[in-house]
Amino acid sequence: MAQIQPVILCGGSGTRLWPVSRKGYPKQFAQLMGDLSLFQSAALRLSGARFGAPMVLTHSDFRFVVTEQLLAAGVDPGPVLIEPEGRNTAPAVLAATLAALQSDPDAVLLVAPSDHVIPDTAAFERAVTAGLAAVEAGRMVTFGITPDRPETGYGYLELAAAPGSDGAPVPLSRFVEKPDLARAEQMLEAGTFLWNAGIFLFAARDMLAAFEEHAPSLIAPVRAAVDGAEADLGFLRLAPEAWAGADDISIDYAVMEKAAALSVVPFAAGWSDLGSWEAVAREMGPDANGVSSSGEVTQIDCRNALLRAESADQELVAIGVSDLLVVAMPDAVLVADPARAQEVKDAVTALKAKGTRQAEHFAMDHRPWGHFETLALGDRFQVKRIVVKPGAALSLQSHHHRSEHWIVVAGTAEVTIGDTTRLVTENESVYIPLGAKHRMKNPGKVPMVLIEVQTGAYLGEDDIIRFEDVYARGQGAKG
Repeated sequence: MAQIQPVILCGGSGTRLWPVSRKGYPKQFAQLMGDLSLFQSAALRLSGARFGAPMVLTHSDFRFVVTEQLLAAGVDPGPVLIEPEGRNTAPAVLAATLAALQSDPDAVLLVAPSDHVIPDTAAFERAVTAGLAAVEAGRMVTFGITPDRPETGYGYLELAAAPGSDGAPVPLSRFVEKPDLARAEQMLEAGTFLWNAGIFLFAARDMLAAFEEHAPSLIAPVRAAVDGAEADLGFLRLAPEAWAGADDISIDYAVMEKAAALSVVPFAAGWSDLGSWEAVAREMGPDANGVSSSGEVTQIDCRNALLRAESADQELVAIGVSDLLVVAMPDAVLVADPARAQEVKDAVTALKAKGTRQAEHFAMDHRPWGHFETLALGDRFQVKRIVVKPGAALSLQSHHHRSEHWIVVAGTAEVTIGDTTRLVTENESVYIPLGAKHRMKNPGKVPMVLIEVQTGAYLGEDDIIRFEDVYARGQGAKG
């Protein structure tokens, strides 16, 4: 069999791990468990001789983050499909299937979320190998996690028979919705129920046949979106009008719950979807007192707590607390009862209703050319720290309502104002008058850092008239 085509789904914007995960930079791109992001860990897990370059489905806002993080992890990116809007997993899986079939009628796909933790990569590879035998026999495969507790937050897979110790695929009996505690305890005791991990292995032609049988209404709009996709700086933008015509539905509801030829590979080597801060605390590995800590934390006589300081400039001090979640960021702090960790998403909804910026956006904003963070903001002024990657450039732009002062503090900036371009080095500054066309570029081989002081009547990120942009962003796009 040829190489497996990994498909990584990373268009989501989960809110249950707020304030670390926000719409502007969701959990899959954050370093929640070590030095790599969850997305990078997923890409590395699906790399090697057995796998081809990963196909990624994501949102336009994350396209440069995807390629940057893949390259930083040493993974060569494959096709990156841009979803015009979130339509759930069924259209995404179908789009990946159709895209793969365009180049290989015998393609075998392994579809996985980008935000799960699977510590034992070797065990996962063995599970994939076990699933290939079922795929070669014309079956589609899903992976079920051996439960170690009566979990009410996951859906389950009921097997036709108890799984053996060899990890061989077992026919699926049915999907089971998230149970209450009593039912979860019964299923744990039965030994024939596994958690649904949402990971699928299949021949592309078999998945297309399953859509034709069980969800035929999705095929025309998704095929039109794939056939009408446009190349954009190495990305493939699915046609938005056709994509909007696809139903918003999960792959489980659309196809998998109805498909007959479905097998389950049991997996008992450790897995978590990190669906709450309680799950993060569990995966971090609490100490003898049940305390999981990360970052600059000092704790005295604490019990059963998660304590995270997300900035090197913060010191989180906890004294005598128990049964508490504390996640501190420079612009927001979460304090919660672990038993109510799932309600974090409700808090985000309340923040959005208030119009609170922290509901969806960080103090640090990531851009294709680098990032910036707001250091001070007041009436008619704003101070930012801007970092530009080597060789990167901001768009040629102007502003209706503000002027800017730039002070270079590290590296060298190539600055264009009107018809004049010059180099500005460390400890030098430049002034950009209101309305002037301007651009900055980093011509060097190290990151360039500057301090920007904005003054004016309106300082919003949408006050941009864009004339040229190497990243092909439209008018009013940030940065």
